[in-house]
Amino acid sequence: MKRFVKHLLIAALFANPAARAQVPDPPAPAQPAPAKPAASPSGGESKFLGKDVPVFNPGTELATWDGHSWNINNNRLFEARFEKYLNAPEETTQQDKQYQAILRTILDKLAPEQLSMRSIDEAFRLLPRASGFEIDARLCDGLADAIYSAWRAQDASARLAQATVALEQERKQNEWNAKVAADSGKLEGAPSGKNKEAGAQWAKEQQLRRDVTMQPYATRLAEILATIKTNQVKKELSELQTKIEFQALLVQLFLQRRFQHVIIGTRFYRAVFRGDTKLEVGKDTKDIFAKSTGLPPTVGTMDALANEAIRDVREGVQAFEFLLKKNELESASKRLAEAFSIGEYMPEIRTLPRTDKRQALEFSQKSYQLVSAIEVKDYGLAEKLVKELTTIAKDFDTSKPLAAVETARTVSAMHLAKARNAAVSGDKATLEAELKEATEMWPRNPALAEVSGLIFSQADVQGKALNDLDQLISQHNYRQIYDDKLRFIAASAMYPDRQEQLKKVLDQMQIIETAIIQAGEIEKRGDYAGAWETLEKVFKQYPDDSKLNQLRATLTTEAADFVRTLRTAEQLEHADQVGSSLACFLKAQKIYPGSEFAQDGVNRLVKKVLPES
Repeated sequence: MKRFVKHLLIAALFANPAARAQVPDPPAPAQPAPAKPAASPSGGESKFLGKDVPVFNPGTELATWDGHSWNINNNRLFEARFEKYLNAPEETTQQDKQYQAILRTILDKLAPEQLSMRSIDEAFRLLPRASGFEIDARLCDGLADAIYSAWRAQDASARLAQATVALEQERKQNEWNAKVAADSGKLEGAPSGKNKEAGAQWAKEQQLRRDVTMQPYATRLAEILATIKTNQVKKELSELQTKIEFQALLVQLFLQRRFQHVIIGTRFYRAVFRGDTKLEVGKDTKDIFAKSTGLPPTVGTMDALANEAIRDVREGVQAFEFLLKKNELESASKRLAEAFSIGEYMPEIRTLPRTDKRQALEFSQKSYQLVSAIEVKDYGLAEKLVKELTTIAKDFDTSKPLAAVETARTVSAMHLAKARNAAVSGDKATLEAELKEATEMWPRNPALAEVSGLIFSQADVQGKALNDLDQLISQHNYRQIYDDKLRFIAASAMYPDRQEQLKKVLDQMQIIETAIIQAGEIEKRGDYAGAWETLEKVFKQYPDDSKLNQLRATLTTEAADFVRTLRTAEQLEHADQVGSSLACFLKAQKIYPGSEFAQDGVNRLVKKVLPES
């Protein structure tokens, strides 16, 4: 059950309805329509993490949330973070070791068997030291602030309790004084009973004297009672508010997958707030734990889940290292991706050697390239990639990609056979239709050239197409050639030199089209700088394509700050102003951390300044 909750929460963390998987995932099995939830008092149905609790299926690696399904290992957001991690160096420096040593020391001092006021104070003093390391991201400062606020609140509660005791004593004294004042009236000096009017006047005067005497005591007594009630409310609210703030920080750390900090926080929480550890945060947040585990949502629940996540990450890393030795890269890459998605900041993940991670990166990149090749129906390249993947990973499953290649080959061959028959019978309409179907099925099919020549059996039509092809090539109007490629493929079928020219043009346009598609997907995520840089790489090779230029101009406007900073850095570099150029490249890298242009510029200038490095 804990494993299920762990995967569920990690899937929810990586969920991004705007980021779709690269390839369509199989639809989730049909489920009975759930009862429509009652409308919230505010009239909306929005909740903390969507309209329902996210569900992860470990068998299919599909996460279902808000009516959407996706593969968590085939998600562009996850892919980008995973590739960045695989290219990062291992964190085994002296600083990294010192940081982990401090965290272990804090955990040891907060262990139940060693817990004391002295160990709590010593652990608290170590938090600012841990916060000074870059990887900590000042999270230990946040924990220290929450603990300090809790202690301050407890001090305030103690002072309120002392004030209440003092007020209670004063209340008793005022009650006694009021009672004494009420009984102070005596019968001495009362007129005789025969004089009724004098007796009534005397009694009235006595009552007035008692009222005047008791009035200060009664007023002060009311004030004391009101103050006692106010202090009780303040004490309860102060403690509850501090608990809620502390618990909210623990939930945030849990969702950030900072499980070491979660355990440190829960141990401090138990030491500071003895007794009730029930979560007092929002209902939707509590439902994530309650509905998934079936247990009351408590600080202990988070502690147990964090410990289970840590154990699972260690097991995943061990499995990755074992599978890597066995040359089973497909399974190894999956196990590493699962461990990374759960415990991205765990030391077992951060200390993996980059050489080992690069092997997984090579497999992942070729896998993504295989997916792209099948998407654009380049089955020749797909078949080549399948062979390469089989070579580097003996456990690679070739059934699905080879099935796609063989299906395309068979269907394309059927259409080409029909085209041959139509050419023999003189049915030009059928010939063109079947040739078009074969081209759409497999545009780069080598067998396509053999049959396509039949569509231009008449010399004048074929000659006109060849003349148009030569003219467009001389004009560098490759976009028009690409848009009318079916016609030119058929026309050049009998001319190897023209076929070679056309192949170069189509290969170039395929690169441009692939870059445009990639830039469009990146732009959908709002990453305009990344989309511009994707196009800029291709633009430097092929600056004449109109569609590429138009999209590049649009993205230049969207990413104006990044482009302007990068251009300034390049100009300063050409002017041999190394310091200013390096500053601009670093500024561009800050705007867009994934920029290869900025990184290349920094590397060039560093080598120029420090050639020996």
